[in-house]
Amino acid sequence: MHIAEGFLPPLHAVAWGAASAPFVVHGVRALTREVRANPESTLLLGASGAFTFVLSALKLPSVTGSCSHPTGTGLGAILFRPPIMAVLGTITLLFQALLLAHGGLTTLGANVFSMAIAGPWAGYAVYRLLRRFDVPLMVSVFFGAFVADLSTYCVTSVQLALAFPDPATGIPGALAKFGGIFAVTQIPLAVSEGLLTVLVMRLLMQSSKGELTRLGVLLHGARPGQQKPEQTKGAVA
Repeated sequence: MHIAEGFLPPLHAVAWGAASAPFVVHGVRALTREVRANPESTLLLGASGAFTFVLSALKLPSVTGSCSHPTGTGLGAILFRPPIMAVLGTITLLFQALLLAHGGLTTLGANVFSMAIAGPWAGYAVYRLLRRFDVPLMVSVFFGAFVADLSTYCVTSVQLALAFPDPATGIPGALAKFGGIFAVTQIPLAVSEGLLTVLVMRLLMQSSKGELTRLGVLLHGARPGQQKPEQTKGAVA
């Protein structure tokens, strides 16, 4: 991640684009409703997108001799839910493909599916599950961001294994190789991203407490350690 331009076979590139499209279309509708209903949320939406862009644009040398990077999608998924994060992530990946040569247009669908769809949904699911069991907010935020990051690379491993099965052991062997490489590299980065997301959330609690309350991350009049998951922003339309 990002899978480079032209790296996937054409059929795989088209298939992942088709798989991603419904999520992005649904996200555009959800984003449009959010902005129309709450214009004041545009600043926080922009901040969430910028957080994703900056973190996912980093290229950090890995212990495997390649490069890796955080994703930054957990924050937006927790704040605005995964459908909107799918749009923010798609915009991020499109600009990176055009301006930074990170990823590419032919592999955009695959990169969107792993980083902007699978990662946010997995991270948000873990975050909501922990909140349902009254796990403290910041602990839930950490694990939500951690899982969003790591699951992105797990999905990328599957994508690459499907496209390039091992000659001897097939897709399982390729998945073990790709997954092993990404696991060694990405776990410390996922931990770092989780900690950074907690720090950003603490800053937002100081500067945008009212907005976080409206979004359901915080409850009105409650201390951070008392936040309950029952009252959240309305169901995803």
